[in-house]
Amino acid sequence: MKPNITYNKHDNEVMVRTDENFIYVICKEEKQTDKVVEKLTTPQCKLVSYEEWDEGEDKRWILSFFVTPDEYEITPELN
Repeated sequence: MKPNITYNKHDNEVMVRTDENFIYVICKEEKQTDKVVEKLTTPQCKLVSYEEWDEGEDKRWILSFFVTPDEYEITPELN
C-alpha cells in the first residue's frame, strides 16, 4: 500500500485509507470486521481502535490499525 492514499472503488467491500503509520478500514457490515482484523493483524500491524459510526442503514464500523517498520514488532505490555 502507498502512504496517504484512499482505496475506494464502487465495487469494494470495504474502504481503506492509509495515513503515515496508520491504516483505517471502514466496513459496511459488522460481520466484515472479524475478517479484516484476521487479515491485517501481524507482528507489525495491530488493531488500535474500533468504532461504530452512525445508525440504521448508514451504520459503519471503523477499524484503525497501527503499523511499524519490518524491523520492529508490536508486543503487549504485561503488568
